[in-house]
Parts: sequence; C-alpha cells; structure tokens
Amino acid sequence: MLERPHSIVINTTPLIAIAVATGRLDVLHFLYQNVIVPAEVEQEIRAAGAAAPGVAEFDHSPWLQRLREPQSITPFLRNSLDLGEAAVIQAAVTAGVDHVCIDEKVGRRVARLHGLTVTGSVGVMAKAKQLGYALDGEQAIQRLRAHGIWLGRDVMRLLQSECQP
Repeated sequence: MLERPHSIVINTTPLIAIAVATGRLDVLHFLYQNVIVPAEVEQEIRAAGAAAPGVAEFDHSPWLQRLREPQSITPFLRNSLDLGEAAVIQAAVTAGVDHVCIDEKVGRRVARLHGLTVTGSVGVMAKAKQLGYALDGEQAIQRLRAHGIWLGRDVMRLLQSECQP
C-alpha cells in the first residue's frame, strides 16, 4: 500500500487545477489528513473574484487548514519565487511539514533545495486514483483545457495513464 503523508502545504495553481479538473477539492482530503493553505495562497485564489475558477470549491472545503497570519518569508524565498510559492515553502519549513504541492518548475526546485518532498496537481490526482479515488483522467484533461489550463505532454500522459476510469 502507498504511504499517505499526514500533512501537505499547497500552492494556488494546484488548488485551482485540482478544483477545475475534478469539480471539487476532496481528492486532497482523501489523501491528506491536513491540507495547509497559507494566507498568501488564499489571497491569490480570491484575487480574481468570487466567480474565478477554484474559488467556489475552495469555499466549500471547510476541512482546509487556512493559515490566517502571513508567513515571515526569508529574503531568499521572497526574491526567488512568487509570493504564494514562497509562502508555501516557508510555511512547510516553519511547521515541520515535509510535503508541498507546487506546480511551477522553479518553485518545485527551490522546495527540493529546502529538503521538501514535492508533488503537483497531477501527482495528487494520480496518487489518489492509485489509492481508489474515482477519477477519469480524460475528463480531467478536458475540464482543464476548457479553462485554458494546458499540461505538458509527459504530464498529460501520466494523468491519462494513471487516471483511467
């Protein structure tokens, strides 16, 4: 059986991508006991307004652990990444959480430099499917594309192969 990490700190892009791909965020609750959302990430999610992709799903997920105080971000992180990614890494390091969910390549690289285990939106969906979560990879890809979210060829193949009905 695959190991289920206790906690994960998640960034804006994966929250939106998972919400768009599945129509909800409960796949995160299926995999992790604690899904931590830094205040900076919540601010980014809400920046485009209440009708923006992912906002309704975010609001209907009371089990998300929303951090209310902004992170005290190190200068290195603040100067290397966007605010959400920097806050995710800082929150994980500060709280002693080993796992983060970041989709952007540079953010993933910096998270690994901080000794964190990194996954992304597609990795979350693929792992959940392996553990028995009902997910259709083709339908997820269609939903993402309908919202203007495009995946790289390798990532798309992973989602298709791992998430067949």
